[in-house]
Amino acid sequence: MYLGIDVGTGSCRAGVFNEQGELLGTAKREIEIFRDGGHIVEQSSENIWSCVCESVKEVISKPEISAEQIKGIGFDATCSLVVLDTEDQPLSVSLSGHHERNIIVWMDHRATKQAAQINETGHRVLDYVGGTISPEMETPKLLWLKENIASTYEAAGGFFDLTDYLTWRATGDKARSVCTVTCKWTYLAHEKTWDASYFEKIGLSDLTENNFERIGSKIVEPSRPLGHGLTKQSALDLGLIEGTPVAAGLIDAHAGGVGTIGAAGASATSRMAYVFGTSACTMSSSETMSFVPGVWGPYYSAMVPGLWLSEGGQSAAGEAIAHLLKLHPNYAIFNGEAENKGHSLPDYLLMLIEERAPVASDAIWLVEQMFVVPEFLGNRAPFAEPDARGIISGLDLNTDIESLIRLYIAGIFGLGYGLKQILNVQCENGVCPDTVVISGGAGEHPMIKQFLADAANIEIAAPGSDEPVLLGSAMLGSVAAGSHGSVLDAMEAMSSLGKIYRPSKGLIAGAHAKRFKVFQALQTASRLYREI
Repeated sequence: MYLGIDVGTGSCRAGVFNEQGELLGTAKREIEIFRDGGHIVEQSSENIWSCVCESVKEVISKPEISAEQIKGIGFDATCSLVVLDTEDQPLSVSLSGHHERNIIVWMDHRATKQAAQINETGHRVLDYVGGTISPEMETPKLLWLKENIASTYEAAGGFFDLTDYLTWRATGDKARSVCTVTCKWTYLAHEKTWDASYFEKIGLSDLTENNFERIGSKIVEPSRPLGHGLTKQSALDLGLIEGTPVAAGLIDAHAGGVGTIGAAGASATSRMAYVFGTSACTMSSSETMSFVPGVWGPYYSAMVPGLWLSEGGQSAAGEAIAHLLKLHPNYAIFNGEAENKGHSLPDYLLMLIEERAPVASDAIWLVEQMFVVPEFLGNRAPFAEPDARGIISGLDLNTDIESLIRLYIAGIFGLGYGLKQILNVQCENGVCPDTVVISGGAGEHPMIKQFLADAANIEIAAPGSDEPVLLGSAMLGSVAAGSHGSVLDAMEAMSSLGKIYRPSKGLIAGAHAKRFKVFQALQTASRLYREI
């Protein structure tokens, strides 16, 4: 059996799989999140490790699972920045000064100004992040720390991506994953090096000292076994066996990609992974290096070893829809109705939509003049506009359930049109997947998959596993244990596809094409008013 551990934005989960990729059990714990204002989002590495340990202990307590059966472990996590002091203890990243708040969460946009300053340099490493670095990435955040909490920056013994912190905590090995440092830290995996001139140019030259020791002197591919496996202390913490192999990990979205795109019967390069959770991440693999404006990458071996990765997505996806619903004047009333019937509000709305449109694609006729550009946290791709904001057009004075249904459908369509834009710009630059494999909690419902297929005009496939992100991490564990020779071998052996959702033709396709034009026009208007 193989253990996958996934640390998302709001929770951590543990899942156990067999060699065929069948899920045998899961457990979950909620994670603390600290928010200050609209841009500050922080977490605690100690809280996260505690949640990981509780989840693992629960899942291996199931009758059909035991610690002795776990032969390999894989970790994935959000691309959040963890700061430790020289004694490997938490060091505050917070203006509050509380040391337990030692993680700047990926979605924290405090470093928007620093990202803009870095982009003005035009340094060559920016070519490998779509031409524009994002405030979600780590070097802008490090620059913010140096400028705003110098005491933390100077006292830090190590800066980690959250995945690499977790694998270090488990094994004592401070190796960083190619996935994390290439996608979020500007490591050039195809050259197997950091570019010191970049750090010197942006004012972080001290990070180059001692062979980049504070951010990663040893870089290894995902799935590489670390250290001597679980240390004695981490084995006690997790309830597992000392020495159990632990793999170098992945960013959470990339684990979802590994867990979905490699099912037997098609090339990994023909499928785009779309991980639809709090945010949405798109990941397309190619055999050649392709520069796509506004899409992060090309990253070499960052997800699938030996392939180039183009990574896009939307900074707010599931969170955007949740926020959108809360804006409705009768949100509290309808949310209460849903809870009384034992449903979440989105699931309740989907039930009502199904009553009104038994054929999912016909839901377009319910939305009328409502349009949503759900860029509440900016546009990640393909425009790399962190200062973009959400737009709602077509509001009237209605406050009934029909108006909430219209708002909800329009929000999902807006995400679909954003996906279409990413697909279009990728294909213009030589990266042309023919199927999108969707995973993540926000996209589980069949109607959501059909809405996205229609809006983006591409086939949407469901993964065969209910937990593809956990599966992707478990695959890493299987490779670290030697059960599979490579990540590609594990993908073929352990993953599968489920139902395929095909885009509608005829009148519905024509209506979406017209709505897409309006969506683009609203984005153009947004840029115009920001310029004014």
